[in-house]
Amino acid sequence: MKRVGQLRKLAHGTRGSEIAEAALVIPIFFMVLLGIYWFGRAFNTYATINHAAREGALAATMYTCASCATPNQQTSASSVATTVTAALQAAGLNSGQIQVYTPASPTFCGGAAPSCAANSNITVCSNVQLTPPAAPGSPACGVTVSFGYPYVFSLPTPIPPFGSNGFNLLLKATVQMRGEY
Repeated sequence: MKRVGQLRKLAHGTRGSEIAEAALVIPIFFMVLLGIYWFGRAFNTYATINHAAREGALAATMYTCASCATPNQQTSASSVATTVTAALQAAGLNSGQIQVYTPASPTFCGGAAPSCAANSNITVCSNVQLTPPAAPGSPACGVTVSFGYPYVFSLPTPIPPFGSNGFNLLLKATVQMRGEY
């Protein structure tokens, strides 16, 4: 008799509501955790491609040889591409996924001839006016290195943009560096 009273109390109490609330909240909680994870990975990939572009821009601003027969030659686009792909591979990213990304047409500085070259989907433009100008007066000149890298958010959800194939995003890296020429 006492046991039946406890069962009635249990059936009419509010203890079952915690289970129903947990059943609603736990999936949302895990979706938030997955979102934090995937956006963290995207930010890490973005920082990595920007680092690789900086390394490429640094290589592009240096001259190949000061004591050679033809001194002060600028680094070739293929050397810059090699530097960028080496930085990406060191971080564990597939350099074969690099895509062409060219920002708005650059403004070239006077004096030297402008040049833009693409090698391995990496665009290197030299003798480019840097934006924003460093100081009043004549603008600073330098190089830009730019490329894109795809990132896929693969959240298993029935929401249309995040379907079974994931959500594709092109991360873009454009780095400007002042040239010492």
